[in-house]
Amino acid sequence: MASTIRKDALVVFSPSGKRGRITTGTTVLQAARGLGVDIDSVCGGHAMCGRCQVDVIEGELPKHGIDSRADNLSAPGNVEQQFLVGDGADSGRRLSCHAKIEGDVAIDVPASSQVHRQVIRKEYEAHDIDLDPVVQPCFVELTPPDIHLPDGDLQRVFAALRRDWQLDGLTCSLRAMQQLQDALRQGDWQITVAVRKNREIIAVWPGLKERLYGVAIDVGSTTVAAQLCDLRNGDLLASAGKMNPQIRFGEDLMSRVSYIMSNPGSERQLSDVIRRTVNELIAEVAANAGVEINDIVELTLVGNPIMQHLFLGISPIELGRAPFKLANDASVDVRASELDISINPGGYAYVLPCIAGHVGADTAGVMLAEMPFERDEMSLIVDVGTNAEILVGNRERLLAASSPTGPAFEGAQISSGQRAAPGAIERVRIDRHSLEPRFKVIGCELWSDEAGFADALPNGVTGICGSGIIEAIAEMYLAGIVLANGRIDGTQAERSKRIVADGSVHEYVLADDDRRISVTQQDVRAIQLAKAALHAGVLLLMKERGVDRVDRVRFAGAFGAQIDARYAMVLGMIPECDLDAVSSAGNAAGTGARIALLDRKARPLIEAQVRNVEKIETATRPEFQDLYVAAMAIPQRNFPDDNG
Repeated sequence: MASTIRKDALVVFSPSGKRGRITTGTTVLQAARGLGVDIDSVCGGHAMCGRCQVDVIEGELPKHGIDSRADNLSAPGNVEQQFLVGDGADSGRRLSCHAKIEGDVAIDVPASSQVHRQVIRKEYEAHDIDLDPVVQPCFVELTPPDIHLPDGDLQRVFAALRRDWQLDGLTCSLRAMQQLQDALRQGDWQITVAVRKNREIIAVWPGLKERLYGVAIDVGSTTVAAQLCDLRNGDLLASAGKMNPQIRFGEDLMSRVSYIMSNPGSERQLSDVIRRTVNELIAEVAANAGVEINDIVELTLVGNPIMQHLFLGISPIELGRAPFKLANDASVDVRASELDISINPGGYAYVLPCIAGHVGADTAGVMLAEMPFERDEMSLIVDVGTNAEILVGNRERLLAASSPTGPAFEGAQISSGQRAAPGAIERVRIDRHSLEPRFKVIGCELWSDEAGFADALPNGVTGICGSGIIEAIAEMYLAGIVLANGRIDGTQAERSKRIVADGSVHEYVLADDDRRISVTQQDVRAIQLAKAALHAGVLLLMKERGVDRVDRVRFAGAFGAQIDARYAMVLGMIPECDLDAVSSAGNAAGTGARIALLDRKARPLIEAQVRNVEKIETATRPEFQDLYVAAMAIPQRNFPDDNG
C-alpha cells in the first residue's frame, strides 16, 4: 500500500514574506538558508550560540492556505531543551538549527535572531508647531495644615490653583488623590500638579517639577515609530522605531483580518503584541533621553483603521467586509492605563479620528501636517504602504481614497525582495548600451562598480527592497529591456547575458555573486499591479475633483520618503507633473501625531476637518476597474532619460 505521508511541506517566513516547499525532515535553519531568509547562527547550527531562535505562528493562515501548528515541527530534543531554559522555553521559542519541519508551518524570525535588521525609515520633517500642550505643570505652595481649619489637603490645593493659576472647577484623578498627601509632606508643602485641559489634576510630584513629556506614536502596518517630546518647549528629544510584530499574522492588513476571522478570539493576541511594542518604544525613547516614564503624561497616536481598532482592543472584522464600517470614526481620549500603556498612571492617550473605513487616523495625521485644507493650490498627497491613502484637493474641496496596492512596494511578493535592511539593493542604474547594471545597497555609500564595494559588504548583497525594485524596473524600461506592456523583451538577450530565459519568459540578473538577485517577469507584474492600483486611485479622485493636473505632489510615509520622483513618474505611479513639484513629506502621519501632542488647538481642528473630507470608495466605483486596467502600462511619454 502506497504511503500517504507527505514528502514536503509549505514553509512561510515572516517578516520577510518568503515561502517555499521544503522536504520534510529539513531543519528550519536549512529551510531559511535555502529560501534566502536571514537567521543569525554564529555556531553554524550546533546549538551553541542560541542566536537562531524562532517562533511558530499558530492558527489558520487563509492567505497562505495552511494551518500552522507548533507540532508541525519536531519535538524539542535534549540539547534544545537544555539550551532554551527560562523565558525561551516558556515562550515556546525554538532553535531553528534543531527544529525539523514535519508539516506546513509559518515561522516568525524575531529581530533578535536577524543578522540584517529592518531599517526603520520614519524621518521627521522640521515643522512649525504652536506650543499649547494639553497638560501643564502647576507649582503651588500651601501652608502647613491647621487642626482648627477643616479643609482637606485636596481642597486646599484647589484653592491654591484658583489663586495662583486662575484654574477653577477642577477635578482630581483617584491616583493623583492617592499620592497627594505623601507628595505634600515630602515637598514640605510645595508640590507640582499636572493639570489636563484646565479641568483635571492627573498627577502630582513633591517640590518643583518644571518638565513634563509626551510621546507621539505612529502605528503603521509594517513599522511602529515613537517620538518623545518636551511639553515645555516642544523639543523632539528622542525617536525610535520597530517592526510591527503583527506581520507574523499577515504582511498586509486584510491578511491579518482573515487570520482573526479564521481564529476566533485572536484579535486580543494582535492587540497585545502592538501594545507591547508601543510600551517597548516608550521605554526606549525615555531611556535614550534620560527621562523617567512617570514624567510622561500624554500620548497621541495615529494609525490606519485596522491598526487603530486593534490598538483600542476592538475587533476589525467589520473592516474586512462590505460595507467596511468602523466601530467609531471619532477621536478617542482615554486613560492610557485602560490600554495597558505604561506612562504616568494618570496620563491619557489621544487617538486621532478616522475619515472612513479604509482611510484612517494616519491620513488625519497627514492632513494635520500638510494642511491641504488651508491651501489654494491643488495638492496630491500619497501615503504609500500596503494600502495607499490618497488625498486630492485644496481649501475648497478635499477628497480621500484608499487603494489596495499590496506589499510589493515594500519588497514583499518579489522573488529577491526583502524589507529595507543592510545589504538590500536600494538604487539601480542600467547602462543604455551595454545593459550592465550598477547599484547601491543600504549600509554602503559606494556603487557596485566602485573600488572597495565588495569589501564594504561582509555579508554580500542580500536582496532588493521597495525603492530598489521600482528603480530597477523603471531603468529596465528606459533601457528597452521591459516593454510598455510590462513584458521583459527576450530578444535583448542577444545584447546582454544579464537577460536569461526563465521557462517561457525572461528575467534580468542584477547580481550573481554570493546569491542571485534578479528581476523576474512575475516581479514586474507585481509592481505593475501595485502601481496601477495607486495610479487608478489618484485618477479617480482627480476626475471626481474635476482636475486633470495637480500643482504639488507629496509622498508621505517611510517608503514614500525613499521614492525617487523621476522613477515614480516613469512607472506611472503618479500623473505627469513638474518634477520640481514632487517632494517627500517624510513621516507626515507621525508629524501630525506630534502636532496633536504639542498643540491642543490641533485636536478640534482635525476633528472638524476630517468631517469635511469626501471619501471615495474605490471598491464600489465601476470606473476604478477601467482606470486600473489602463494604468497597467508603463508610460514614458518623452520622459527625459539622463541615465542617472
